[in-house]
Amino acid sequence: MANKAKPRAIPLAVVFAVVCLSALSQAQIPSPSASPQTPATRQSALLDLLTLDEAIRLANAQASTYQSAILNERVAAEDVRQAQAAFLPKVSAPLSYIYTSPALGLAPGEPRAPSFVTSDGIGAYQAFVNVSGDFDIAGKRRATLAKNRALLAAAHAGTEVAKRALLQAVIESYYGLALAIAQRQAAEGNLKAAEEFEHITSLLLSGGEVAPVDLTRAQLQTISRRDALETARVNEQIAAGALRVLVGYEFTRSITTTDLGLAIPSDAEYQHFKADDVSRRPEFTQLEHQLRAARQDIKVARADRLPSLSYSINGGFDTDSVKGPRLKEHTGVSAAISLVIPIFDWGASRSRERQARLRSEVVENERTLALRGFTQQFHAARAQVAGAAARINLAREGVIKAQDNLAASIARYRAGEAQIVEVTDAQTTLVEQRSALHQALFDYQTALARLRQATGQ
Repeated sequence: MANKAKPRAIPLAVVFAVVCLSALSQAQIPSPSASPQTPATRQSALLDLLTLDEAIRLANAQASTYQSAILNERVAAEDVRQAQAAFLPKVSAPLSYIYTSPALGLAPGEPRAPSFVTSDGIGAYQAFVNVSGDFDIAGKRRATLAKNRALLAAAHAGTEVAKRALLQAVIESYYGLALAIAQRQAAEGNLKAAEEFEHITSLLLSGGEVAPVDLTRAQLQTISRRDALETARVNEQIAAGALRVLVGYEFTRSITTTDLGLAIPSDAEYQHFKADDVSRRPEFTQLEHQLRAARQDIKVARADRLPSLSYSINGGFDTDSVKGPRLKEHTGVSAAISLVIPIFDWGASRSRERQARLRSEVVENERTLALRGFTQQFHAARAQVAGAAARINLAREGVIKAQDNLAASIARYRAGEAQIVEVTDAQTTLVEQRSALHQALFDYQTALARLRQATGQ
C-alpha cells in the first residue's frame, strides 16, 4: 500500500500567514475602484473625483469640434440675415466735387467757361441721397433666402451631431480611465498577494518544507505581477491624459473617476431600443436640410437665365454753386428703372444649374449610405451591449470560482497535496477573471452609450 502524504509541520507564523492569504482570496468581489485608503488619501481622492456629468459639462465648454460647429451655425445665421437684407432697398449718399480747367483763348469780356463741352461749370458740386434695389422677378433672392435658411437648419443639426460625438468621446475616455484605475488597483492587489505568497514560500523553504524551486516560481510570479502593475500605471497615465484634454485639465492636475459600476445589467436597459429609432438621429435632419439647400441652389442658378429688373431713385443737387438761387434751380429728384435680359453667356448659367442638380444627387446618395451605416451601427451596438451584459455575469461568476479555486489550491499546497504550480496557476486565473470583469464592465458602458447615440438619444 502506498504511503499517504503527511501534512507538513509548518511554523505557527507561517500557518497564520497562509490563513490570512486564504481569507483574502475568499473575500467578496471588490468594486473595481475599491482599495484600502487612509483618511488623507480618501480626502484627496474626493477632491480629485470627477463625475461623468461634470466631465461632460467641462468638455462642452472646451475648444472642440462642437465649439467649431456652434461658430459655423452662427456664420450660417448671418447668411440668413444677409439674404433677408437683400430684399430691402439700399440707401447711400454719394457726394462729389468736380473741377474742370477754364477754357483758353476766349474773347475779351466773354464769361469764364469750362474747357470741356460736357462740363456744366469749372467747379461742380454734387450731393444726392440714393435709394436703389432690385425687383425679384426671377425668384433668385427668394431661393437664396430659402437656401440659407436650410443651411442654417443643417448647421444647427450639425451642432447637435458634434455635441453627440463629443459626448461619446467623453464617455469612452471617462470609463477608459475608470477601467485603467480598476486595472491598476487590481494589479496592486495581485502584487500584494504574490509578495505575501512569496514570503510564505520563503518561510517554508527556511523550515525545509519545500524545495528551492518553489521559491523561484513564487518569485517569478511576483516579478510578473510587478510588471503588470507597471503596465497598468502607464495605461492609467495615458487614459488620464486623454480625459484631461477633453475636460481642459492641466496635465499636472490629478484626476480620478467613479468606478465602472457593478450593478447587474438588465435587459430593460437596451431591449427598448428599436432599429426604427435610427431615423431620429440628427444626421438625418442635417442631410434633409442640406438636400433642401441643394434644390434651392438649382433655382438660384436657373434665375441667372431670367430677366432682372432694378430701380434707382436720386434726390439732391448738382450745381456749380452751393450758395444763392442756383442751388435751388439745380435741386430735384430723378428715378430710373432698368430691365436686363440675358441672351448668351457661353453656357455658364446652364452649367451652374447642372452642377446644383448634381450636388442634390450627391446629398441624396449620402443620405442612403448614412441610413445603411447607421442601421449597421445600431445592430452592432445592440449586439455589443447584450454580449457585454452576458460577459459581466460570466466574469462575476468566474471571479467567485477563481477565488474559491485559489483558496483550495493554497490549502492543498499547505497540506502537501499539491505543487506550487497549482497555486500560481490559480493566482493567474483569478487575475484573468478580474481583468475580464473590468473589461466587460467597460465594454457594457461604452456600448450602451453608442446604442443611445445610434438611436438619436
